[in-house]
Amino acid sequence: MTEKKGIPLSVVISPASTHDINLVTDVVDNTVIKRPKSLSRSRRRRRRLQHLCLDKGYKSAEEEQELIKRGYVLHIPIKKKKGKKGEIGKEISMPNRKKYSSKRWVVERTNSWHNRFRKLFTRYEKKDENYLGLAQFSCSIIIYRKLILG
Repeated sequence: MTEKKGIPLSVVISPASTHDINLVTDVVDNTVIKRPKSLSRSRRRRRRLQHLCLDKGYKSAEEEQELIKRGYVLHIPIKKKKGKKGEIGKEISMPNRKKYSSKRWVVERTNSWHNRFRKLFTRYEKKDENYLGLAQFSCSIIIYRKLILG
């Protein structure tokens, strides 16, 4: 999970056979910067909405409801079904879901920054804890390069 400039906020490791939809709530729950739980009444009106851009692979009713419960406005492109040409303009509108496309290139760029680290590109560690520590260390290096060095 990254913010809009590509700075990593959360990292979760899993086996390669695990689909991303099964990990989306874990990634959201493991963010480094926690969202405030309660705000005063005067600040509630000024509270900015928290947006979450996802690709078409994250379209699942259960996971969408879990993310909406956590207070996110979802940006998921709408899947077009094969053979349903007449129903393209008839989408169901949800209040916490935007219709325009997501900005996945920011996440892909951050993934390419991770691939520059040799120990992450080819996994040599046998223990999951060691690999997670290296992934978190690479995230801290990326944050240092982005924030301090520009």
